[in-house]
Amino acid sequence: MLDGTTYKWLVNKTNAEYVDYVSRAASVSPAFAQVLINRGIKTPEQLSSFLNPDIGKLSDPFELPDMKTAIDRIREAKSRGERVLICGDYDADGVTATSIMMEGLKKFGIDADYFIPDRIAHGYGFGTAGVEKAKERGARLIITVDCGITSFDAVSQATALGIDVIITDHHEPVRKAIGEYELPDAFAIVNPKLLAYNSELSNLSGAGVAFKFVMGLFENNIDDVHEFFDLAAIGTSADVVPVTGDNRIILKAGLKLIQSGQRAGIKALKDAAGIKPDFFKTTLLPYVLIPRINAAGRIADAADVVRLLTTDSEIEAEGLAKRLNELNSKRQEIEEVVYNEAKGMLQKFEIGGAIVLASEGWHLGVVGIVASRIAEEYYRPTFILSIENGTAKGSARSIPAFDIHEGLTKCKGVLKRFGGHKQAAGLSLLSEDISRFREMISGIAADSVSDDDRVPALHIDAAVSMSDVTIDLINEIARLEPFGCGNEEPLFGGKGFEVMQPRVVGKNHLKMRLKQNGRSVDSIGFDFGGLLDAVENAGAIDAAFHPIINEWDGGKYVQLNLKAIRPSKSNNGAME
Repeated sequence: MLDGTTYKWLVNKTNAEYVDYVSRAASVSPAFAQVLINRGIKTPEQLSSFLNPDIGKLSDPFELPDMKTAIDRIREAKSRGERVLICGDYDADGVTATSIMMEGLKKFGIDADYFIPDRIAHGYGFGTAGVEKAKERGARLIITVDCGITSFDAVSQATALGIDVIITDHHEPVRKAIGEYELPDAFAIVNPKLLAYNSELSNLSGAGVAFKFVMGLFENNIDDVHEFFDLAAIGTSADVVPVTGDNRIILKAGLKLIQSGQRAGIKALKDAAGIKPDFFKTTLLPYVLIPRINAAGRIADAADVVRLLTTDSEIEAEGLAKRLNELNSKRQEIEEVVYNEAKGMLQKFEIGGAIVLASEGWHLGVVGIVASRIAEEYYRPTFILSIENGTAKGSARSIPAFDIHEGLTKCKGVLKRFGGHKQAAGLSLLSEDISRFREMISGIAADSVSDDDRVPALHIDAAVSMSDVTIDLINEIARLEPFGCGNEEPLFGGKGFEVMQPRVVGKNHLKMRLKQNGRSVDSIGFDFGGLLDAVENAGAIDAAFHPIINEWDGGKYVQLNLKAIRPSKSNNGAME
């Protein structure tokens, strides 16, 4: 539920004449024209390219640094009959990247095996356990996926044993200066973050990098890699990378394969989650499938997910999918306990620039989710740490105005290990240093984030009147799918809506009709039931919403899916 009074309402505005020009040039409504302008789409040619993400337009994988060196080493491994070990990670991006690399190498004729670290026993990424596993299995080459860019010791250890390491990763490298990085001494490092120029490849997920690697292996022949689009799409969605450029193409093509259910493991997972065979939307990835995929790595063995995603056996897939479903339910229970304990602990601290909470016994598999929930609720960078044997390990989530990886870099003197992105990271430190770290990171965040940036914002794509909200507009919006980071589902806003027949339905949902200038439209606010009294006393409200089509009793009707509401200061129609 969003009480709109606690948020900044930021409305995108463009010169009316220009909006009208784009509207006429692209043959779309003015409201949709504003949405396109917000996304940098201003010509019919740009619109056509964006709405038709063709797999033939994927960037050349050999743009990625060290790609040719890495591919040549794979060809050498094949000619020598060498065994290769893939070292992945336990989250959804990591296991899909592992699955892509595993299946791609085997298809190419490589004797490949994989290793996924245990979150609690081994920690994040490529480490000593992966090197030992390679030695045990007689591998002469290690390929990391979705990890490795900061694995200095593990790479040195492997090299000393005569094992080459190819790193494929997308995480931030250790920065020495602008454009200069401290990198492991690997045979090759394929990471789009090392590109010296802006490219469609810059925002790839770990699975996206693995997909590109296999593309390079098969010399850009899409027919040879088409079967991996579904896995790459899951990793792309899971890692919340911008859904533009190559990522948009990958997600669009991958969703078609996920819908078709041709991969036994994905079909079984959809069945276990109760998704109807003929119904699949983009939003079901992050809210239904990905949590189940992540559950194994959070509280059990993520290798089960790789088995699920690579098996051809429907019987095996069904059993593994059922197991993931059960693990996800257990994960939710554990998460709620840790979340409630963390919320209670917040009472002991003054909330400054950042929130740092730590306790013994917190399950490492859920601290990232809890950090995300608290960061969203309190709108502060949040660090949730689990203490064991004198060491605190955990996860961090940030707000848009604060680069959490850069913040951790400034604290590296007190940290044992850290890595991640601008908005999410993992870290470890001695438990005796937690207070010092809390003081340091809170000060850094307080100095770099303004008071205005600590107020969450609603970014509204276009201000509209009720007459603008039509089925035609909703059909135009659908052409922008798949939605995701960088291409969010358009959010519209309007002022001065008269409230009619407000009531609470289902599990605390607020249902009512909103009327303006003689036209009323059905609306629903999920989990907005607590705002019923405020709505009844407001007279008129402003609303931020996604317009959707509600099919009922054989007809199709416009419905507003409310995202935020507030008492209206105006009843004159569209937002100013």
